[in-house]
Amino acid sequence: MDVRAQIVMVFNLDKCIGCHTCSISCKNIWTDRKGAEYMWWNNVETKPGVGYPKQWENQERFKGGWVVDGSKLKLKAMGKGPTLANMFFQPNMPKMEDYYEPFDFDYGNLAGAKEGDDQPVAEAFSQISGKKIDEIQGGPNWDDDLSGSQIYAAKDSNLQDKQVIDSYDSMFMQYLPRICNHCLNPACAASCPSRAIYKRGEDGIVLVDQEVCKGWRFCTSACPYKKVYFNWQSGKAEKCIFCYPRVETGQCNACAHSCVGRIRYVGVLLYDADGVEAAALKKDDELVEAHRSLILDPSDPAVAEGARKNGVSDQWLEAAVKSPVYTLVKEFGLAMPLHPEFRTVPMAYYIPSLSPVLSVWGDTHKLLEHGMIPALETLRVPIGYLASLLSGGNHRVIEEALKKLIALRVFMRGENLKLPVDPAVLQEAGLDEAAAKRLYRLFTVAGYNERNVIPAQQREMQDPQKRRQTAGFGILKKTRGDK
Repeated sequence: MDVRAQIVMVFNLDKCIGCHTCSISCKNIWTDRKGAEYMWWNNVETKPGVGYPKQWENQERFKGGWVVDGSKLKLKAMGKGPTLANMFFQPNMPKMEDYYEPFDFDYGNLAGAKEGDDQPVAEAFSQISGKKIDEIQGGPNWDDDLSGSQIYAAKDSNLQDKQVIDSYDSMFMQYLPRICNHCLNPACAASCPSRAIYKRGEDGIVLVDQEVCKGWRFCTSACPYKKVYFNWQSGKAEKCIFCYPRVETGQCNACAHSCVGRIRYVGVLLYDADGVEAAALKKDDELVEAHRSLILDPSDPAVAEGARKNGVSDQWLEAAVKSPVYTLVKEFGLAMPLHPEFRTVPMAYYIPSLSPVLSVWGDTHKLLEHGMIPALETLRVPIGYLASLLSGGNHRVIEEALKKLIALRVFMRGENLKLPVDPAVLQEAGLDEAAAKRLYRLFTVAGYNERNVIPAQQREMQDPQKRRQTAGFGILKKTRGDK
């Protein structure tokens, strides 16, 4: 057992209001500069929709992530032959139109235009070429709030039943905030010929060494989440750094700190690095359980001892015990990885959405009133859609999580309104009263230090040789030819 520590974020999709405050705070801090105009290390997508960049989930087109080759993993689009053939050209990389041509407006013309008969306007111009843009064609959230539109929602590869968006009363919408997943088996790191991308040993954050990066852009092609960007000004790859200058001092990430809906939870997970490859080799519908099996109980003395041998400090072990992420991911099984079938073993988890709720009442659909809670099969967001998004097609793990969320609502409604609640409601969902009240507090009134348990780094005590580790723990070593 090789015990490692990872800083992890969980998103509660039931609470995201799509305000994009997280995206703006990230943009203002990290990518508000030349060459990074189109980069959104944090973005919020409307689902169903095409996402950003467009169709990023379509790996038949972009060929990102890993695939199972016999008893081993291999990069979907990479190998010795393709790597050499594509050294100077990436056929599977998103093009500018898949993102958008970054633009600004000539506000100076409003005040500096020559006298004339027409009202001066602030015309759009490209931030790359400086040329005038006659018609803006896209943006980072171009399909914002347009769920149900045949133009956008119908192109969502997760939406298997297109009929749900054909009828107004069955349309649904949810928001999906995304950052780099800081995976345990990152395809971006495995694909880099320069070895510029690495996973930090002390906290698992995946970074790009700007001094080593040669701008090959294999990482952009290999990342199935398309969260590695190319800076056209510097010629280097850039990506979300999990706000490590803040995290190292025990502060919360900018995106999580600014989140209006308080949907984000940040904490420490301990995991068994020896099991990463075996977990990634599982069948699609077994991947969620495989992910969870990697996560270790920080209260187990053997786990704590193994962590200390790998340089994990007592401060981090204490944070792992108090971690809200462990509670949501492992203890209650509510949070799941985004597209685990890409086999990068992502370390960002999502609690599936429960609302908006809708039930069949008589012959027509009506919004529930008077606090009534729907049955699992009447939820508006299709379980199949959530399963495609979060569980590799496994309906059972989605249903188990939703049952817990429904039971929690039923129980707490009864508590708050002084109404009798059948004890079987919680029991059938695998909860008890104490667990329900813990989750209720975490989802509703938990304070900053309960939602974010982030231990400060003691880098002076870290072994310099363990700080930079090529993530993958055997998988990447074999892929990249290490001996």
